[in-house]
Amino acid sequence: MAEPPACPFCDAALFKRHCKYVCPQHGVVVDCSDPFTL
Repeated sequence: MAEPPACPFCDAALFKRHCKYVCPQHGVVVDCSDPFTL
């Protein structure tokens, strides 16, 4: 199993919520409408 992506702002592990990645400090960091893949 791959490690979850890290927040680009604080390097915390992100939580996957539906099609978003959520940082505990910064809120939603990445969602499925972003043009890049993790």
